[in-house]
Amino acid sequence: MNDSLDIQSLSLILLIKGENFVTPKSGVFLGGSCVAAIAAVGSVFELSSGSPQLGGTLTGVILAVSVPLTAVFFYTAVLDTKANQK
Repeated sequence: MNDSLDIQSLSLILLIKGENFVTPKSGVFLGGSCVAAIAAVGSVFELSSGSPQLGGTLTGVILAVSVPLTAVFFYTAVLDTKANQK
């Protein structure tokens, strides 16, 4: 619980100082990463249930696309944020 408060305090301090490095573009990439990760987890659960609602092939394709997409979106968001720190 204390770690959460420390991170929130640090975020507030950086916001007050005006040092917000996350751009809207970074936020979009980070949001895309979250959506792709949710799709991947949902696909794993659907496939493990034995009878996916969208069918095994389509659910497998969603899983195969969403896992690398999660990594690419996250990496791109990190790169964009790092570029704005300089």
